[in-house]
Amino acid sequence: MKKLIPFISVCIILATIFWAFSDMIPSKNQTTANQEKGFVLSNALTHLKNISKEPHFIGASNHQLVRDYLVVELKKLGLEPEVQTATVINKKWFAAAKTQNIIAKIKGSENGKSLVLLSHYDSNPHSSFGASDAGSGVVTILEGVRAFLAENKQPKNDIIILFSDGEELGLLGAKAFVDNHPLAKEVGLVLNFEARGSGGPSYMLMETNGKNSALLKAFLEAKPNYPVANSLMYSIYKMLPNDTDLTVFREEANINGFNFAFIGDHFDYHTAQDTYERLDRATLLHQADYLMTLLPYFSNADLSKLDSSTDVVYTNFPVLGMLQYPYSWGTALLIFSVILTMVLLFFGISLNRITVKGIMSGYIPFVLGLVITAGSCYLLWQGVLWLHPQYNDILHGFTYNGYYYIFAFSCLCIWLLFKLYAPYFKKYNGIDLVVAPLSFWLLINLLIKLYLPGAGYFIIPVYFVLVGMLVHVFLKFKKSTKIIIYSILAIPVIYMFAPQIKMFPVGLGLKSLFISGLFIALIFGLMAPVFASFKSRKWMVNALGVAALSTFVYTYYTSGFNIDNKKPNSLAFIQDNDMKTAYFGSHNQTMDTYTEQIFGKNPTAGSLDKAETRNKYNTRFRYLLKTETKAIPSAKIEILKDTLINGSRLIDMLITPQRNVQKIEFTNTAKISFQQLKINETSANKDKAFTVSNGAFLSYFLSPDEASIQLSIKVGQHENLDIIINEISFDLLESPLFSIKPRDENMMPMPMVSNDAIISIQRIKL
Repeated sequence: MKKLIPFISVCIILATIFWAFSDMIPSKNQTTANQEKGFVLSNALTHLKNISKEPHFIGASNHQLVRDYLVVELKKLGLEPEVQTATVINKKWFAAAKTQNIIAKIKGSENGKSLVLLSHYDSNPHSSFGASDAGSGVVTILEGVRAFLAENKQPKNDIIILFSDGEELGLLGAKAFVDNHPLAKEVGLVLNFEARGSGGPSYMLMETNGKNSALLKAFLEAKPNYPVANSLMYSIYKMLPNDTDLTVFREEANINGFNFAFIGDHFDYHTAQDTYERLDRATLLHQADYLMTLLPYFSNADLSKLDSSTDVVYTNFPVLGMLQYPYSWGTALLIFSVILTMVLLFFGISLNRITVKGIMSGYIPFVLGLVITAGSCYLLWQGVLWLHPQYNDILHGFTYNGYYYIFAFSCLCIWLLFKLYAPYFKKYNGIDLVVAPLSFWLLINLLIKLYLPGAGYFIIPVYFVLVGMLVHVFLKFKKSTKIIIYSILAIPVIYMFAPQIKMFPVGLGLKSLFISGLFIALIFGLMAPVFASFKSRKWMVNALGVAALSTFVYTYYTSGFNIDNKKPNSLAFIQDNDMKTAYFGSHNQTMDTYTEQIFGKNPTAGSLDKAETRNKYNTRFRYLLKTETKAIPSAKIEILKDTLINGSRLIDMLITPQRNVQKIEFTNTAKISFQQLKINETSANKDKAFTVSNGAFLSYFLSPDEASIQLSIKVGQHENLDIIINEISFDLLESPLFSIKPRDENMMPMPMVSNDAIISIQRIKL
C-alpha cells in the first residue's frame, strides 16, 4: 500500500487538473440546461453560417446583406426592428464611420430599467469572416430570444436587442446608441457577448464604475451552469488596451454590465480563419448557457439596485462553484495568516517537527526555482522565435501549436523544479521546505492588498498550507496518511490556478510563458510536503522529462503552415502622389512564395514615415521595394471655408475620393491642439479642446453610399497645419493595374494591418 501512495497522490493531482478544466465549459454532446429551456444549437448554427459567408465590415459589400438578414430574422420573431444610422467619432480610438445599429425591443409589463442584450455584427477589416467575433454573440442572442419568446411570458423589464455596428473600428455603434438613442436613457444593465478567439471557455468580466458585490450576487442568483470568472481577470483587463462595446456604456453612461468572452484558439482572432467551421460548438453552448440563465433572471429583476458599496474578491472553487468574500476581509485574513504561521513555526520548532536549518535551506531551491523557471521560459521562447522566425508573423503571439508549447514548458518547469529540490527532499521534510514559499505567498498577498486587491484570493492557498502544517505539527498520523491529506489539501490550489497557467499565454501570447513559469514555481513550492514524501520520484521526473522533450520535438515538426493553419502574410502598394514615388511594403518578417514574387528572396528592410496607417499592434513595414508609380488618383479636396473668428481658425473641407476607397486616414506631422474636430457635422469633442501628438488623428471608414466626406477643423490662428491624407482600398489583388499572383491555400491575409491594400498619399498645408 505504501508503494501505491505516491501513485494515488499523482492521480489526485491529475484528476483535479482535469476537473478544473472540465468544470469551465459544457461538453459538445451533452444536453445542457439551456437546451432544455428551448435553445436549439442547430438554429444558432444556421444563422451563423448565413451571416459569416464573407467579411462584413463597414464598407464591405456583404455588410448590408448581413444587416438585412438580421432585420428579417428579428421580424420573424414578431419584433419590430429599427436601423439606427449615425455618423460617429470615437476620439479615444481616433476612429469614425457611419454606423447602422440594429435595435429591437421586447416590451415589459413594468416601467423599470431595461435590459440590453448586446453583440456586434460587423467583422474586422478586411478579411475576417467574423464567425466567432462576434457572430457567435449575435446568433446566441437571436436564438436565445426566440426560445425566450416561445415561452410566451411577458417580462417585467423591457428587453432591448442591440446588434451594434462598427465595434471593430472603435466601438462606434455602441457610442451611437449611448449618445443618440432615446432607449439608452432607460438602460439598467447590459449583457455583452464577445470573442477574442474561436474556442475555449467563456469568461465573465464585469464592467462597473462602482463596487461589484451586488452585480456578482445577482449573477450567481441567476445560476449559470458554468460560471468562469475571477476578480483578477477584470483587474488585468482594465490595464490592457482592449475595450468592448460595454466599455462605452460604463464610461459614458455609468451603466453596469457583464462581458462574456472566450479567448481559446486565439490564433483565429480577426483572421480569415474566423469561420463557421472553426467555431467550437461547446463554446457556443457556453455562451448560450449564460444567456439562457441570465435572461429570465434579469428580465424580471430590479435593475436599479445593482450598484453597491462593497467590492468582493471572487474565484472559481471546487464544489462551491464560486467562492467570494469582501475586499475588506483581506487585511484580517492576511494578518491572521501571518500570526498563525508564526504560532505554527513556534510550536513546530519547539516540538522538533520543523527545523530551522530546513527552513533556511528551503529558500535556496525555491528562489532558484522562481528565477530558473521564469528565466528559462523567457530565454527558451526567444530561442524558439530564433529557430522559427515565422512565428513573428502571427501578430497575436499565439501559434497554432501554442497549446503544445504551454504543455511542454509546463513539463519542463516541473522537471527543473524536481531536479532543484531533489537533494533537499532527501535531507529535509516537506514542511521545512514549504516555509520559504509560504513566506513569499504572504509577501505577495501584502503587495496584492496594497496594489491589486482583485487578486485577493491568492490568500486562500496560504490557509490550506497552514492546515497541512497544523496536521504535521500537532497530529501523529502515519506518513502515508499525511501524504494523502497534503494531496487533498492541494486540490483547491490546483483547481484555482491550473487554468490560469494556460490562460495567460493564450490571452497575452506565448511571450508571457514566463508568467506561467512563475505560477508553476509558486504552486510547486506550496506542494513540497506532497513531493518530498515520495520515496521514489525518479519515474515521475523521467516521465516529465520525456513529455517535455517529445512535445518540443512535436512542436518543431508542427511549426509550419498548412491549409488548416494558414500562414499570415501582407502586401500593400503605397504611392505618394505629391512626391511621385511608389513602394511595395510588407509587414512580414519571413518571406514566402506570395511575398517573394514582389520582394524576391533577399528583401530590403525599410519602413515609411506617416504612410503605414494605424493598426492594433503599431507594427510597421519590415520590407520595402521601390517601384513604378501607377495611375492612382488622389482625392479631390475642396476648401469650403477658411476663416478667422476671435483668434481661432475654422476650416471646412470636402474630400471626394476619385476611386473606390474603404478608409481615409488623416495624419498630422506635428502636434495639433484642436478646439473643434468634426466629420460630416459630427463632433469628436463637443467643443472641448484636445491635443493630438504627432500621428494619425482620425481614421474614417466609408460606406458604399458615401461619395465624399466633410472635415471641419477649428484651431488657434497660428497653428501650423501640415496634414497627410492616406486613402486605403483593399483591392490590390483585383486591381487591373497589378498582376499579383494570389495566395495559395496555405496562406491568408495578415490581420490587423492594412493588407491587400492600395494606399495613396497626398499632403495639404493650411
